[in-house]
Amino acid sequence: MLKPSKIIIADTSCLIILEKIGQLELLQVLDGEIVITSTIQSEFQKPVPRWIKIEDPQKTSPTIIQSLLDPGEMSAISLALEKKDTLLILDDDKARKYAKQLTLKYTGTLGVILEAKRKGKINSVIPILDAIKKTNFRISPKMEARFLYLAGE
Repeated sequence: MLKPSKIIIADTSCLIILEKIGQLELLQVLDGEIVITSTIQSEFQKPVPRWIKIEDPQKTSPTIIQSLLDPGEMSAISLALEKKDTLLILDDDKARKYAKQLTLKYTGTLGVILEAKRKGKINSVIPILDAIKKTNFRISPKMEARFLYLAGE
């Protein structure tokens, strides 16, 4: 179960995958204001619903860090560092490792789906997982098994 956070900062991959499968509204199951940066908005390349706020960090991270992560991930992490009580939604392993080093709270797109199931917004994760597997989003067999186990399916 995800602890409620005041601000939820979604990275581009989460927006893209949930939009591709017609489930972008699942982000709303997280207790907090959904925020993206203008960099993430540009990467997403589609209009976002009104319930997603666009806000940019005041400072950028050092160039050395910027070279390790993509601009959207870096902007999300930079914004999280400036805000209190945030939850990042990151799917990239490098970005997650960096967020962990900075002691930032994070989850991934699959974590959002699990939270939707826990809150009764969806009955089963399997149809959503099947839809995700038809896209270019990669899920290892090990991750899929863990996801289904955590979902109780």
